[in-house]
Amino acid sequence: MTDQTRLAQLEKEHVELVLRRFDRADAWQLGRSIAERALAQGAPVAVDVRTASGILFHASLPGATADNDAWVQKKAATALRFETSTALLEARVASGGRDMFEPGWLDAVTYAVAGGAVPIRVEGVGVVAVATVSGLPSADDHDLVVEGITALELLVG
Repeated sequence: MTDQTRLAQLEKEHVELVLRRFDRADAWQLGRSIAERALAQGAPVAVDVRTASGILFHASLPGATADNDAWVQKKAATALRFETSTALLEARVASGGRDMFEPGWLDAVTYAVAGGAVPIRVEGVGVVAVATVSGLPSADDHDLVVEGITALELLVG
């Protein structure tokens, strides 16, 4: 897949991944679904679903490390701040966008621009949470989260 094709796919997801609702039970279902997919693949990942004020689901699967938890926190902070998936931000930067870590912009201690965090957007409300995976290559982290959101069957379209 070319960089431009991937960017177009991510921009489409940004518009289409909108849920009818999202509550704590849905957060549990989403986190569990992602974790089960990762376990089936033998993926050594951390899986997290959170709001700006707290963690709704977290699992550190076999082979994941404390570094994965740190990356989850940084990716989630980025997705919540920009209300955009970190994979889309990464693709925009790669296609000639602004370096988000230039002086005076993002602090690399707090934020990460690497795929794997996808905002949970509810129709008529906006971003209410973020689902994040860390432990695989950037695109694979992102795709695992998108598969989980899509499986929720709460999508508007």
